[in-house]
Amino acid sequence: MTQKNNPLHGVKLVDILEHLTQVYSWEELSEEININCFKNDPSIKSSLSFLRRTPWARKKVENLYLKTLR
Repeated sequence: MTQKNNPLHGVKLVDILEHLTQVYSWEELSEEININCFKNDPSIKSSLSFLRRTPWARKKVENLYLKTLR
């Protein structure tokens, strides 16, 4: 099964977060996506931990990532 129409195929969550933190500050990220892991003492590690167990938040992060690629 190929995923040629899935732009997130093969992209790791850590790579998405690193890209977003190059485009946005943590403060800007928390304004774009209202989640505490971007507001209170944010880090890649703590955000990864939260996003891996919170599907709705991960979806928002993935959508913002795709928006920055356009």
